[in-house]
Amino acid sequence: MGCIPHKEDEDAKNKREANKRIEKQLQKDKQLYRATHRLLLLGAGESGKSTIVKQMRILHVNGFGTDEKRQKIEDIKKNIRDAILTITGAMSTLNPPISLENPRDQFRVDYIQDIASQADFDYPSEFYEHTEILWKDQGVVSCFERSNEYQLIDCAKYFLDKVHLIKMPDYTPSEQDILRCRVLTSGIFETKFSVDKVNFHMFDVGGQRDERRKWIQCFNDVTAIIFVTACSSYNLVLRKIQVRIGSRNPWNLLKYLEQRWLRTISVILFLNKQDLLKEKVKAGKSKIEDYSQIMPDIQPHMT
Repeated sequence: MGCIPHKEDEDAKNKREANKRIEKQLQKDKQLYRATHRLLLLGAGESGKSTIVKQMRILHVNGFGTDEKRQKIEDIKKNIRDAILTITGAMSTLNPPISLENPRDQFRVDYIQDIASQADFDYPSEFYEHTEILWKDQGVVSCFERSNEYQLIDCAKYFLDKVHLIKMPDYTPSEQDILRCRVLTSGIFETKFSVDKVNFHMFDVGGQRDERRKWIQCFNDVTAIIFVTACSSYNLVLRKIQVRIGSRNPWNLLKYLEQRWLRTISVILFLNKQDLLKEKVKAGKSKIEDYSQIMPDIQPHMT
């Protein structure tokens, strides 16, 4: 006569098996964690940290699907609105001020400033018409060329040149459009990818001053910090407080980090936006040597 297993014995056996599975998974996760390089992206606001994360996703993960691309359309439209709103708004505030080449288009500027600036703006067809015409006005172009005197998003020209495409009902952003799209980063974002079987876990945190208190929680077990700075920002002004920053803001930020955390963590300095720097140097309107007082220890060598 066979023995009937006791229910408590079966429960204990099931618990032991479940515990073994959990321990096995924990050990596997621990090994994966040890083999993963954790990279923390830091830098001043608008230095291009989020763009680096998006590039890693395009190059080493699965890029962006059609639905995700379409979700970016609203952000791209907002970039266009912010760009034309900022440029036309700055024309009268510059010293000396700039006027429209065609004064008859002043009503278009009024539309941009009074109507397009509203929070519930829904981008009707006349918005794109006004924007395209204003972007061809030499006065608006001249104001854009002096954008180092006010705060303007880097992607302004890129998207203003593409209004005729973006306004179409069947428009779908390209990967380049997504890379160029400017969205203010708030909080902490992360992405995981592998390169030649080496695992990476990259963290992107907001670069604005009020976001920096959130960085502290990201410093545990970080392999290295990628400190991103926009080398093209030597002649720009800082958003909200309108003071000339050049590269002073990121260097002060780096000193702040060095005092508290960087004694034990490797740092990779990433000089971003070199394409914009080349454009400025070629234009010759904002010479680097004219801003040498920003970084007195660094003397430019122009050839």
